[in-house]
Amino acid sequence: MAVTVQYMSILSRFQKPLSTGSPKWIIAGLGNPGSQYSSSRHNIGFLAMDFISDKLNLPLKSLKFKSLYTIGQINGTSVLLLKPQTFMNLSGESIRDASKFYKIPPERVIVVFDDMSLPVGRLRIRRDGSDGGHNGIKSIIYQLSSNQFPRIKIGIGSPNHSDYDTKDWVLGKFSSQELSQLSPSIELALESIIEIVSSGVDSAMNKFNGKT
Repeated sequence: MAVTVQYMSILSRFQKPLSTGSPKWIIAGLGNPGSQYSSSRHNIGFLAMDFISDKLNLPLKSLKFKSLYTIGQINGTSVLLLKPQTFMNLSGESIRDASKFYKIPPERVIVVFDDMSLPVGRLRIRRDGSDGGHNGIKSIIYQLSSNQFPRIKIGIGSPNHSDYDTKDWVLGKFSSQELSQLSPSIELALESIIEIVSSGVDSAMNKFNGKT
């Protein structure tokens, strides 16, 4: 994957903080822990966080807030990266604990996750909204007592047959073709995060919504 030149210049300034200043943003990718889920459609948030962690050279190895986490900076703004280890349906517990500890409001919690209503690889950014039937988002809304957090949705498509079990679909594995379709959207997820932290959600929505 190749991030654009514009954002590479920003990445060069993303580093572990020299001081112990508290993070101002939470960036969380949703998924289920365990090797059996590693390539499932429901784990696109984890795949995105792994890519982001690698590009930013910030390994997600420490464990706190029921999550793998690390802290770094975007343009001088300290951010907390999270991969909740609670399983999808309890994702909100991890984000609640981290946001409470660092006193980060919902408006500065960015969540990356899968969306069946979007074609494979389509990216959509939203400032807020309902859970849309997504159990991870439902948990976050419940635990934060708010739906006012920005989210980055990555399309995983939907089954062709109406009688196909939704759970089987989201826990099913990506094909190699689907994985290739997802690569650009995962890159854009990183660029979107940088844009949100640097310039706000509206700017990111204007630049990236509808792109693949």
